[in-house]
Amino acid sequence: MSTIFSKIISREIPAYIVYEDENFLAFLDINPLNEGHTLVVPKKEVDYIFDLDDEWLSKMMVFAKKVAKGIEKVVECKRVGVAVVGLEVPHCHIHLIPINNVDDMNFSNGSIKLSEEKFIELVKKINAAIA
Repeated sequence: MSTIFSKIISREIPAYIVYEDENFLAFLDINPLNEGHTLVVPKKEVDYIFDLDDEWLSKMMVFAKKVAKGIEKVVECKRVGVAVVGLEVPHCHIHLIPINNVDDMNFSNGSIKLSEEKFIELVKKINAAIA
């Protein structure tokens, strides 16, 4: 199962990577709902998040928390919302979305457009906030 996320993990295709460790990768969504919208993925290929064993699922949530805390320091928001949809790419992932109200998590709203410069700025700032 080689997915677009697997290709990002292996660096076959570029991504705006904000943070990683030996097991997980966090990168900006290129079609964000809001500025700072980040995806967290395990480096091993698993389609459905609840097919992860308990240890990996726990570690993934702790990793996502660390990334979310970094996002909160950089993007003005009331919270970082968490969503697991899992239908659009067959590689489990968590959406971390800066929100100010519940409507900010509505995927049917469509994405916002960010410049290359803005993506790069967000990567640098979020990474620095995590480190």
